[in-house]
Amino acid sequence: MGELLLLRHRTIPGLRRIDVYLEHGGYEAVRTALGRFTPEQLVDLVKVSNLRGRGGAGFPTGMKWGFLPKTRDKPVYLCVNADESEPGTFKDRELMEHDPHQLLEGTIITCFAIRSHTAYVYIRGELLTAYERLCEAVREAYAHGFLGRNILGTGFDLDVVVHRGAGAYICGEETGLIESLEGKRAYPRIKPPFPATHGLFGCPTIVNNVETLACVPHIVLRGAEWFRSIGPEKSPGPKLFCVSGHVVRPGVYELPMGTPLREIIYEHCGGIPGGRALKGVIPGGASMPIFAPDEIDVPMDMDSVQRAGSFLGSAGIIVMDDTVCMVWALLRLSQFFHHESCGQCTPCREGTGWLHRVLSRLEDGGAEPRDVDLLLDVAGNMMGNTICALADAAAMPVRAMVSKYRAEFEAHVELGRCPLRSTAGDPQESRQHAHG
Repeated sequence: MGELLLLRHRTIPGLRRIDVYLEHGGYEAVRTALGRFTPEQLVDLVKVSNLRGRGGAGFPTGMKWGFLPKTRDKPVYLCVNADESEPGTFKDRELMEHDPHQLLEGTIITCFAIRSHTAYVYIRGELLTAYERLCEAVREAYAHGFLGRNILGTGFDLDVVVHRGAGAYICGEETGLIESLEGKRAYPRIKPPFPATHGLFGCPTIVNNVETLACVPHIVLRGAEWFRSIGPEKSPGPKLFCVSGHVVRPGVYELPMGTPLREIIYEHCGGIPGGRALKGVIPGGASMPIFAPDEIDVPMDMDSVQRAGSFLGSAGIIVMDDTVCMVWALLRLSQFFHHESCGQCTPCREGTGWLHRVLSRLEDGGAEPRDVDLLLDVAGNMMGNTICALADAAAMPVRAMVSKYRAEFEAHVELGRCPLRSTAGDPQESRQHAHG
């Protein structure tokens, strides 16, 4: 797929301004959707396209829209999940900073399809530039008649509110986001009931990711069959891959869903600097199980990655070369999840802290041989025992890294230190050298 669609701002400077956006076909999809489709036809179109959510879960978007009650005595809301907080993920930020009208266009079409008249964009508070540019885009859209009352003379009304979050990872979970948007502590809700029937303010609500909504205008203009022609049948379409870590050219890449992981690393990203050996790759953001070097010949689509033992998630690819200590890397991840646990569920609140403490002993000295199996035991008891998936997100990397790099964990116990750390000179200096 040579043509950039989601990232076309890279070839069209200034696309974040509505005048430039309109010059290049902007809001034509809104005109088409509101002028030629009924809401039901749009839902069916997205169902046929098999667009799957780009936020992490990969749930079919049209099917999610179809879960809304057919008869409603309450308003319907759309919540745009722009709380991009998964370590290793930075695709939605680029879309909002450089092409915010693409997101708004997808939002307008989606609201028309689900018969919603109010959309909330819940954006991560730290994304200040994205927030400012999105707010400016909303003002421009109102001024040009694409938002507000009687959009394009069709009788459809829509208001869009941009809401800044307070920087909590848990707000990326859809019900935690809803709780936060209502002004409460972002404790995820027990499901069922699901947001489609009992969401924001107790009303039917759809929560969609930024990249998911950015795909919608292209499906409207080019058709479901076009979308399905890109990538594998069960997981089609263009996909944004975020690549960070030890690669020559890190960044966001728009490629067909199903592009092999090896190709992404060694062709699109130029391989590993200095020709060093690959040690491991996290394929879908920090919460996903790691792949060892012999596991990277996998198509990067949702089903293939899952069959290979991990998850595509947010497609945040984190590459690590042979200088990385896996205990140290896992310690950093566990520190993050311990800090970000909301504390509502005991297995997560206590388990994330327990993992962090054990890994600290392994990395800094004082660990016992039983600590390696203790990590697996704690992680196993966290899996599937909490309201949301944060405990699983903390446990899955532990189980994968300990299983695939166990000898390195045991070496930490035997030596009482990191084996990659020099025994001479300043320990802190050698640690920085070993870990880049």
